[in-house]
Amino acid sequence: MSDQNKPSSATGELENDNTLTNRQGHPISDNQNVRTVGNRGPTTLENYHFLEKITHFDRERIPERVVHARGAGAHGYFESYGKVGDEPVSKYTRAKLFQQAGKQTPVFVRFSTVVHGTHSPETLRDPRGFAIKFYTEDGNWDLVGNNLKIFFIRDPLKFPDMVHAFRPDPVTNVNNMERMFDFLSQTPEATHMVTFLFSPWGIPANYRQMQGSGVNTYKWVNQDGQAVLVKYHWEPLTQGIKNLKQAEASTIQANNYSHATQDLYEAIERGDYPEWELCVQIMSDGPHDELEFDPLDPTKLWPVDQFPFLRVGKMVLNRNPENYFAEVEQASFGTGVLVDGLDFSDDKLLQGRTFSYSDTQRYRVGTNYLQLPINSPKKHVATNQRDGQMTYRVDAGEHQNPHVNYEPSSLGGLQEATQTAKEHQPAYNDRLVHEKISRSNDFAQAGRTYREFDEWEREELISNLIGNLKICKPHIQEKMIEYFTQADPDYGRRVSEGLANAAREGKDHTSSTAADKAVRDAENMGHDAGRY
Repeated sequence: MSDQNKPSSATGELENDNTLTNRQGHPISDNQNVRTVGNRGPTTLENYHFLEKITHFDRERIPERVVHARGAGAHGYFESYGKVGDEPVSKYTRAKLFQQAGKQTPVFVRFSTVVHGTHSPETLRDPRGFAIKFYTEDGNWDLVGNNLKIFFIRDPLKFPDMVHAFRPDPVTNVNNMERMFDFLSQTPEATHMVTFLFSPWGIPANYRQMQGSGVNTYKWVNQDGQAVLVKYHWEPLTQGIKNLKQAEASTIQANNYSHATQDLYEAIERGDYPEWELCVQIMSDGPHDELEFDPLDPTKLWPVDQFPFLRVGKMVLNRNPENYFAEVEQASFGTGVLVDGLDFSDDKLLQGRTFSYSDTQRYRVGTNYLQLPINSPKKHVATNQRDGQMTYRVDAGEHQNPHVNYEPSSLGGLQEATQTAKEHQPAYNDRLVHEKISRSNDFAQAGRTYREFDEWEREELISNLIGNLKICKPHIQEKMIEYFTQADPDYGRRVSEGLANAAREGKDHTSSTAADKAVRDAENMGHDAGRY
């Protein structure tokens, strides 16, 4: 029997050369969903396909970050308001850094572009990373997010494929938008993020004048072990928000590849310290079946009219790094770096990121990356973890018996901390499955966002989409227009007509068949399609 005709051990059906497998040769029948407790529950450690896929992805580039390679950073502080809106913060979380009004916590922030390499222009259309390391009295807290409040995907199993599609062609080493839209056309939940990315919001004017967001859903836990769902948002305080049209970005790029890094550095040097206000949205812990979306879905916004922004504190950046490599390049963040009072939700993408980020840092910077000054907590560290590449100190207790590097021990070793508050203990009773969440609702919010844009933002969005989609094959165009039309008929119609006009004017070599067909489809759709 030839290799092409061997039966698949997973399905019993014939397998051919195009059948997806893992690196052990096992056929993969579901490459879209990690295994979870129920379709919205937590992931499990035995997700072998995901772990193998993400750990290989984490090690694809040396020594540059796989994503977020281009970055700038600064030091500063976070000052708590001591309240959440008008309520005491202790009602929702026992995290110490929030409890007292005026309490300041040192921070280091790294801004970045996401997809492109270390020396790429900072004017490219790309999400921007917005990562904050809080050096709290309980140890470090890393809040790792983006400037946009949502993401392309909701399942971490798809992350390596997404980045591959967005990065240069592995043969030509040239970025090809057809590869990107090929992936997006098979990923309907990305429609909302595409709507933001190809609008002016896809190119922030600089790092100082952009918003930040934790993107994923987290939990806050109070002294009684009670939890609420929470989303984090950074809003520029004094410097305002500013984005660029494509033409403006191209003009800047012609003269300066590092305009955002330069802008941040020079602003701090002249004493024009950028400030952001930290706001949270809070929702009771649970599935919230009354909503048209799952609150754990990172492709969705929580409506502000239902879940208002509540002010928690402000951040000020007031000191530039003294050494770019030592501080900005070697700064290492992880979504799993939480302190007491902060917790994970069952957001699948968050749980996948939590494994991947720290795994990447151990590979990229080294086993002992947390011993570097920029990453080390500003409090005592006492651990039994020893040795490894580039270790230069022993993180032991002041009075620890040096012969004891284990716990428990009666010979003078480290001892467990005393638990001072009730532990949050969520309960689960469901099957382990490979399924997407039941309320995907991929297009409603994309349509709402489109309608809430100003007309000039819609015009820029349509122009940018046409400019990039016109090189794509007709079936990719047709699928993307289908998504835009489901989001809002006017959205789909304008992209369709623009592609048809571009084809007729001979500006590209694609057929207008897909665009013309989509125009007709858009005209036949009801006007309420995709309404929020």
